[in-house]
Amino acid sequence: MAVLSDDARRILEQPRLAHLVTLNADGAPQVTEVWVGLEGDEIVCGHLAEHQKVRNIRNDPRVALSIEAEGKTNGFDNYLVVYGRARITEGGAPELLQRLAVTYIAPGVKYPPMPHPPPGYVTHVAVERVAGVGPWA
Repeated sequence: MAVLSDDARRILEQPRLAHLVTLNADGAPQVTEVWVGLEGDEIVCGHLAEHQKVRNIRNDPRVALSIEAEGKTNGFDNYLVVYGRARITEGGAPELLQRLAVTYIAPGVKYPPMPHPPPGYVTHVAVERVAGVGPWA
């Protein structure tokens, strides 16, 4: 498992949407936007429903995350790419999404915006490699 630098951790703790890439059963990539956060050295994201990304991770744990970052390097916008292996746990999605909503939407927001949301799923990504353009690369 790779260690995230302080610069990479800072990007992951900001309200920046991440593109999560999973692999469909036929090997084709599937991309979706997600909110991300950190739990220790793992990157986490929550899902209220069993979307395709959840099913894909159960079948093949290899994932990639791409996140735009501030600044430029040699004329290119900085971005962080994380490659890793993911695992799905059942439950805890509303609590994680509520925590992330404070960062992504506003302090004091109520999220998910529904009474009694389903327990959902949490994706935990163990970082194997970090790339992109910026001080983390």
